[in-house]
Amino acid sequence: MANPGPVSALIERIRAVREQDWQDVSGLALGATAAFAVAVLYYSHHGSRWVFPLDNANLAFHEFGHPFFGAFNEDLRVYGGTLGQLLFPAITAIAFWVRREAASFAVCLIWFCESLFNIARYMADARAHELPLVGGLDPELYHDWTEIFVRWHQLNHDTGIAAFVRAMGWLGIAATLLWLTWTWYRQREED
Repeated sequence: MANPGPVSALIERIRAVREQDWQDVSGLALGATAAFAVAVLYYSHHGSRWVFPLDNANLAFHEFGHPFFGAFNEDLRVYGGTLGQLLFPAITAIAFWVRREAASFAVCLIWFCESLFNIARYMADARAHELPLVGGLDPELYHDWTEIFVRWHQLNHDTGIAAFVRAMGWLGIAATLLWLTWTWYRQREED
């Protein structure tokens, strides 16, 4: 029998992981994850709308993403910030999914969705240019989402697209909490 290719091996690994049960979710882990989600939702939508330390990490990954993706293709540089900001919570979520650690997986999904709030805020600023940019750069010249929306011929829809992305963040957090609660409940039923 021939050695399977890398794609076949990856598909088989994913199937094997999906057949494994999730590690037990304790009531404490469920409660702590729910409290984390509530705190994220509150701080994302009140005051400065900055969730410490998540948005500090998001900003670092955003800024890292520009030169990283720009190294592959200069046209990707402007997308790199948003891609970097989403990539890191996605990678950590995948790592916990592979390990079948449900509560940690849920926390990373909440982080990913919180990042959508941050991105939506930046999108909604594409025409207004009210948000300060890192390093004091001129938003008229260096605003990622202004450039992206101009490329896509969607600048006049910046706030509508931002509202959709924000809604995806809310739905994602709600779905994550429902899934974790269902996992916790199902595990209690099996005991």
